[in-house]
Amino acid sequence: MKSIAALQNLVTPWSDGLEPSDAELDVIEWEMPLILADVDLLDAEIAVLDRTPSELDERRIRRARRKVLAARRALLNQAAAVAASMPGGAA
Repeated sequence: MKSIAALQNLVTPWSDGLEPSDAELDVIEWEMPLILADVDLLDAEIAVLDRTPSELDERRIRRARRKVLAARRALLNQAAAVAASMPGGAA
């Protein structure tokens, strides 16, 4: 019987390309406000999955939805500003 460790390199060889590039990390950092807002919304929605939402729960969900929309709007505005400032821009 062969050990799994001996076969692992054949199945899933380790590659240096598995780490995110600097550009990918920059994009993740740029989108972090939206990611965190989405997590807050998911937390609020998960909290009421097994029960009827109270007024406080409903307010928390509405607030989280507004936060997601504001984060999306901010990212879109930033992206539009960057695109407009590029030479030969897409404006």
